Amino acid sequence: MSQEHNKQADPTQERLLDEAERLFADKGYDGVSLREITAAAGTHLAAVNYHFGSKENLYLEVFRIRYMERARKIQQPLVDLEKQEHFTPEEVVRTLAKAFLSGPMTDEERQRHSQLVAREMGQQSKAFQLVSKEAMGPFMELAIRLWQRCLPQGMDQERLKLVVLSIFSQVLYFNFARPVVTLATGREYDEEFVDQIVEHITQFALCGLNGGNGK
Repeated sequence: MSQEHNKQADPTQERLLDEAERLFADKGYDGVSLREITAAAGTHLAAVNYHFGSKENLYLEVFRIRYMERARKIQQPLVDLEKQEHFTPEEVVRTLAKAFLSGPMTDEERQRHSQLVAREMGQQSKAFQLVSKEAMGPFMELAIRLWQRCLPQGMDQERLKLVVLSIFSQVLYFNFARPVVTLATGREYDEEFVDQIVEHITQFALCGLNGGNGK
């Protein structure tokens, strides 16, 4: 069903996905009933069976359609960077940070995105397996390929993966912990502050890579 989503989606299906995503993000899979979802979407139980077949399938489609669509948009700047003949470590870090911090998501979408995956972390659920296989894994592989092309050839694979994970961790924290960062700094995430964070992440990462020498 998801492969034909863009061509075949109708308003009822869209409302079900929207409300299901919101409620699953807020309450988790077990905390939400189909009746609650259909009431919020202004439809009936039969609509879930017609469009998705079951509650579990609806949950998976929230990830497959809503989550994965946003994940692909976030990855696209790095996909584009990989097509370039030459690029630097600085460009890789800055592109990654901008992709998340200045990326395609609204504040509401960002909250849902983080809440959904946070609930699945540590679980071997079908939803987490989907995200791991189709989003996290490919994104990690893409980042490793980028770094392999611009870091010293002598770096072993284990250290390379730790480098990638460390940079991802910093970017993800500043992106998804925005209320905490705002509380600690007194700064809202306006364009100026986002640019400052991107530059901080970039220089911090480069210092780590170069043994504290920055650029």
